[in-house]
Amino acid sequence: VAAEKRSAGVIGAGVQGSFTAYQLAKRNKKTLLLEQFILPHTRGSSHGQTRIIRRAYDEDFYTHMMGECFELWAQLERETGVKLYRQTGLLVMGPENSQYYTTVKNTLLRNKVPLMVLTHENFSQHIPHVKLAQGDEAVVDITAGVLYADRALKTAQGQFQKLGGVIRDNEMVTDIKPGPVVTVSTSAGVYRAKSVVITAGPWANKLLSHTGLQLPLEVLKINVCYWREKVQGSYNVKQRFPCFLLTEGEESNEHIYGLPSNEYPGLVKICYHMGSVADPDQRDMQKDKSDIDILQRFVKRCLPGLVPEPAVVESCLYTITPDRHFVMDTHPTYSNIVIGAGFSGHGFKFGPIIGKLLCELSLGEMPSYDLSPFRIRRFLEKTKSAL
Repeated sequence: VAAEKRSAGVIGAGVQGSFTAYQLAKRNKKTLLLEQFILPHTRGSSHGQTRIIRRAYDEDFYTHMMGECFELWAQLERETGVKLYRQTGLLVMGPENSQYYTTVKNTLLRNKVPLMVLTHENFSQHIPHVKLAQGDEAVVDITAGVLYADRALKTAQGQFQKLGGVIRDNEMVTDIKPGPVVTVSTSAGVYRAKSVVITAGPWANKLLSHTGLQLPLEVLKINVCYWREKVQGSYNVKQRFPCFLLTEGEESNEHIYGLPSNEYPGLVKICYHMGSVADPDQRDMQKDKSDIDILQRFVKRCLPGLVPEPAVVESCLYTITPDRHFVMDTHPTYSNIVIGAGFSGHGFKFGPIIGKLLCELSLGEMPSYDLSPFRIRRFLEKTKSAL
């Protein structure tokens, strides 16, 4: 069978792959987007109705990138007439002297992000039904809110197709042969492309093994828990209840985050920003519930208006890097293979900007942002120094 020719191929139609394909099609590249499962699916990291969008970060480069990213989300809403974002604000709580909390607060101030500092005195009038721990402080990232994730993914894929892009789902990639033209074999055919972008989430290393590269990625299963309101509406998005993030607390040193009740009436989504190692091809053989125990203690302590036992539990996969920063880079050996991976459970909100950056890398252009925090060589340097 003669191989189908394209100028660009993208492997993996999650949020990052879909936005990358959309950007390539916008640049008039004949682009193919491959997906191993039938779309839409819930096997990776881009499913579910909601994600938090925020500028509250401990690193300037994320806060800085999110500035343009908010504009790109708004632009997509305008282009399509689809509502993708709802402003709720993000309540960030943490021990007032802790390093992470103070860094986030200072990053917001330094980048002139609209914010409001809350003290124990005025906290409960602004945020009812939440208990602020003794010694904790809180700040609200005002422009933050909720992204409608499933809808965003479908919208990006739809725009890509409108521009002539082709999506082939239910096609698993079985081989990648690097070269001046990359040959990609799937369960259904063979494709040749001048450049290939790999955005395969938890399956990144499986695909990279065909190119002689492995990255220090770890796949975690996250229990996405929904908690019932004792009084319906008390934590509702319509009651102006915000998204929230506890940087650390009595229960754990990892983040706990939540979103107002919205997609499931009367249920508030609250998750622990960490999970247990899982195999993406048999995700639910991982039955660890220790994160749910931590969340139950937190809900009991801080959110008295919720029943402290999850009513609904779904799952999501994180693919984390050792430093929790993303990987956005060209392959160390093959410059026409680009890698987007290791989004570490905080990449969805960056979709439009990551798509733009991976597109620039794939076209051999100077990226719009300094990608040094995201380069592959940071892992190789660590390995060298360990030897």
